[in-house]
Amino acid sequence: MVKKKVRGSQTGRPIMVLLDLLGRRWVLRLVWELRETPQRFRALQERIGASPTIVNTRLRELREAGLIELDPESGYRLTVLGQELLRLFLPLHVWSEKWIKQVGRTTGAAR
Repeated sequence: MVKKKVRGSQTGRPIMVLLDLLGRRWVLRLVWELRETPQRFRALQERIGASPTIVNTRLRELREAGLIELDPESGYRLTVLGQELLRLFLPLHVWSEKWIKQVGRTTGAAR
């Protein structure tokens, strides 16, 4: 995946590939929903409210990127790489909680 040029990148550099993947609609939400426990397709689709086609496409992309895997017993779950990526986002989560308290409102996004 890293060797392919991606939308917005003329170089195919790893950071551009990652930013392209994370910038796709629903990708970050899927990673966030898988942060605690594995989830089956239907549960993920219902939680994020996207069409089954989009969810399936994003899950496939995340699997190809090595960030999630499908366990036949429990459903989709983060791989070791996916868990590492999630840990990098946790400081942003903490910051966003402080930010919302200062701003005093939310946009209705899921926690």
